[in-house]
Amino acid sequence: MARRAAGSGRRPKLGQNFLADRSAAGRIVDALGDVSESTVVEIGPGRGVLTDLLVGRAKHVIAIELDRVLGAQLRMKYTHHTGIEILEGDVLDIDFQSLLRRPRVAGDANHPFTGPARVVGNLPYYITSPILQHLFSFHHLFSMMVILVQREVADRIAARPGGREYGLLSATVQLYARIEKLFTLPPGAFAPPPKVHSTVLRLTIDPQDQALGVRAADFLEFLKLSFGQKRKTLVNNLKLHYPEAEIRAALQKAGVRLDARAEALPLTKAAAVLKALRSSGDRC
Repeated sequence: MARRAAGSGRRPKLGQNFLADRSAAGRIVDALGDVSESTVVEIGPGRGVLTDLLVGRAKHVIAIELDRVLGAQLRMKYTHHTGIEILEGDVLDIDFQSLLRRPRVAGDANHPFTGPARVVGNLPYYITSPILQHLFSFHHLFSMMVILVQREVADRIAARPGGREYGLLSATVQLYARIEKLFTLPPGAFAPPPKVHSTVLRLTIDPQDQALGVRAADFLEFLKLSFGQKRKTLVNNLKLHYPEAEIRAALQKAGVRLDARAEALPLTKAAAVLKALRSSGDRC
């Protein structure tokens, strides 16, 4: 459930903090660029502070709302608007391949999805990472995501290798997208105000797997293993899956220190280690 637009005082649940700053909402929608010929997927529309702007700009809006009451209210609100559909459900359960590839209106084969779509959303603090991972599993359907997340999470997403904040989330997002920090909002921009600041990020889809010479699914599993226990060295984390001698040989081949931790490796070096391990395994 995402942070959403201010409403009638209904007590929030599931971590809801409604975006109340309409000027900020305008800047968020502006960051999507020209969407007049695009499908825009909105995650957690709430009471529609972003949706109000999207319906006047986008060719088609798909708003995904978990809260059934809010979903019903949105459906009533936009009854007379064309080009928008409200889906009640958990975004983590959405099969975007089926959703976006179907005709935009049931039975309307004259208006197929032309893609790629754009995503906008005020993401829940507590499941930002799972949502991004789910969206990236359908990255071929999207060109851009403009998301509002907790400032500390935004710092982790944009962190560079070598710093304490760089981790699995950083590496995963950077594998799939170019990251821009746009602006930060204070707690007062929401109702009720959260205890944290929030940052708007623009993620431009730009997968790096081919350039790195790895399969994305394999590389993600390798990254999960590498960051398994952050205080451990890369050797100790990888020992759960690979023989230590092969790990040491692979690190040397990739030009990585034997005492390195995963957070010290840029994606290019991590990919080099994986490829060295694979070539070592092929020889065995």
